[in-house]
Amino acid sequence: MIRTPLAFCTLLLGILLIGGCSNAPLREQAGGEAERERLLATAVDLLGSPYRYGGNSPRKGFDCSGFVQYAYRQAGFVVPRTTRAQYNASRPVSRRKLRPGDLVFFRTRGGRISHVGIYLGKGRFIHAPASGKRVSTARLDDPYWRRHYSGAGRFIGP
Repeated sequence: MIRTPLAFCTLLLGILLIGGCSNAPLREQAGGEAERERLLATAVDLLGSPYRYGGNSPRKGFDCSGFVQYAYRQAGFVVPRTTRAQYNASRPVSRRKLRPGDLVFFRTRGGRISHVGIYLGKGRFIHAPASGKRVSTARLDDPYWRRHYSGAGRFIGP
């Protein structure tokens, strides 16, 4: 039992501080146009970076999910490391409601989500495609990507 106002205030302050340190679920990350623009600018600046399996930095190169994680981190957001985890943590978005900065997911290896890119707008996305290639843009209506498209997810904004 709390017997003094000072003890009560100390307890309340402690609870508030602990609560302030907890992370909100990834699906609820706020952000607006400024963060979205920073994300897109970072992604575009990384065009031409080499692909590297397991890579997650400009110096070492990128795989697809490492590229997404890095670009989002530069815009101030924490997203999971793997494509599957990014898919599970993002809020689903229909293809016709895609906004620049949303993630686009593909099933390129059988039935599982195995590739991710960042939607740029006007049917284009940016991604780290595969070994021997570099971060580049592609079109969602390209026959290969259209056939393997699996959905989209959002981390920034409503």
